[in-house]
Amino acid sequence: MKLKSLLAKPFASIVANKIRKEMQRAVEDQEAILEELIKTGRKTEFGKDHHFDNIHSYNDFKQAVPIRDYEQFKPYINKIKEGKQNVLWKGLPIYLAKTSGTTSGVKYIPITKDSISNHMDTARNALLNYMSETGHTDFANGKLIFLSGSPVLERVGGIPYGRLSGIVNHHIPRYLRTNQLPSYETNCIEDWETKLDKIVDETIDQDMTLISGIPPWMQMYFDRLIERSDKPVGELFKNLNVLVYGGVNFEPYRAKLLASIGRPINTVETFPASEGFFAFQDTQEHKGLLLNTNSGIFYEFIPAQEIFDENPTRLSLRDVEVGVNYALVVSTNAGLWSYNIGDTVKFVSVNPYRLVVTGRIKHFISAFGEHVIGEEVEYSLMKTAREEGLQITEFTVAPMVNAPGELPFHEWFVEFENPPADLDAFAKKVDENLQQKNIYYNDLLSGNILQPLKIRQVRKHGFIDYMKSVGKLGGQNKVPRLSNDRALADELANYLL
Repeated sequence: MKLKSLLAKPFASIVANKIRKEMQRAVEDQEAILEELIKTGRKTEFGKDHHFDNIHSYNDFKQAVPIRDYEQFKPYINKIKEGKQNVLWKGLPIYLAKTSGTTSGVKYIPITKDSISNHMDTARNALLNYMSETGHTDFANGKLIFLSGSPVLERVGGIPYGRLSGIVNHHIPRYLRTNQLPSYETNCIEDWETKLDKIVDETIDQDMTLISGIPPWMQMYFDRLIERSDKPVGELFKNLNVLVYGGVNFEPYRAKLLASIGRPINTVETFPASEGFFAFQDTQEHKGLLLNTNSGIFYEFIPAQEIFDENPTRLSLRDVEVGVNYALVVSTNAGLWSYNIGDTVKFVSVNPYRLVVTGRIKHFISAFGEHVIGEEVEYSLMKTAREEGLQITEFTVAPMVNAPGELPFHEWFVEFENPPADLDAFAKKVDENLQQKNIYYNDLLSGNILQPLKIRQVRKHGFIDYMKSVGKLGGQNKVPRLSNDRALADELANYLL
């Protein structure tokens, strides 16, 4: 056994034991974190604006601090960008994570000296916990690749800013630097396809043992490796041990990714965002991601159907229930306060607190009151694909409201790796699955308000070509699963088979 994997074993055991203890005191830790956040926040401009001196309980906090999205936070963020201190958190942030918003354009999310450890330590803990559970430590001796954005940072108000994955790249521990690929120079390349070719150049003859990234871009990397070597990825990288992924649901990509590898492999799912690293897969045995309850983040949960209400129900961790779709709201030691991150989650367990990410608040279809969410469309499509032995490359769904001479319908744009012999029969099965999953959708079809869904077959690489055309190829960019308008659907009409 080589030195790094030898040293990792006891460290992994210590971290896994700590995680198990934190599972048992999750509610208590959350209450202590809120108290600590408020204590620090009292000295900030935000804290004074919201009378933090008068907050002594969670109920007080809910009365004093309304739920906000980025647009409502923007005045505070703008002051930070001007270099003003003690606005949302003490001092100035050490970084601003630049991210694209669906309604707010570019967003700048603060990362502070206190919050950077949440991003770095949680990523480390996810891997060490995996080592402890499986006994697989040898991958620490090989080469590790993190398919990420450029680490080049710019400045605004004296604060460095860039993509989260680029910021994190500056904090990779020294003991992993010698294992990390691609090179810094390659990572700085902005054009994704140029960068991908260079990544393949640098990794194709290396002993790759861990690969991490967003699944669609991981698949592009695998496709290039196979084209270049004429070998499955698992044969090319004989010691490849684990895939680490996040950002989108893995299930639509699982079959094709594993087929590209050519053999079984373990996976570790994570739930990172610019606002914080919220959860990670702590076991290979059970479904769901363990909520990160002791890392400077206080969580609130809003029943998803109430998120746009004036006074929605707000729950702390103590009161959540299994199986309910919640909008996730966070207050953090980066200076976010009851911030609606835009994701929805559902608990699969409360002992310990494990959840699954079910979609985005604004990514749903409810043109007729059906409120179809991402979890439901993914289930319906992937269940049918598995039964038919098909692989899905990518997909998205939009409403067709004004269909000339016919009832409205949901229009699905699907890129198949191997298309069905009978597309109409396939669409019928998907529709039946969706009706079983969503009673409102079923009622609308039964009442002749909607007709069954229709599938449009997107040509090979159609989604990649579309993302390239709008400058969103690679990095942390991803295709929205659902839209409530026709903007994306109308663009994709140019990429049909």
